[in-house]
Amino acid sequence: MTSTHDELNFRKSSFSGANDGCVGVADKSDRGRVVRNTKDPEGPQVHFTAHEWDMFVKGVKAGEFD
Repeated sequence: MTSTHDELNFRKSSFSGANDGCVGVADKSDRGRVVRNTKDPEGPQVHFTAHEWDMFVKGVKAGEFD
């Protein structure tokens, strides 16, 4: 499923620096998420199902990406 850039309400990660890479995340109606580079708002988006996003968040909390 693809969404147009205008349909999604992206919020910037609080961990994104002013000059570093910035990550924006938007909620999908099916509880999934969409991630993009906030410095390239018209660029590609990565879509996650609700299950994929939940597993990603659990992995972050467990320190799998440290």
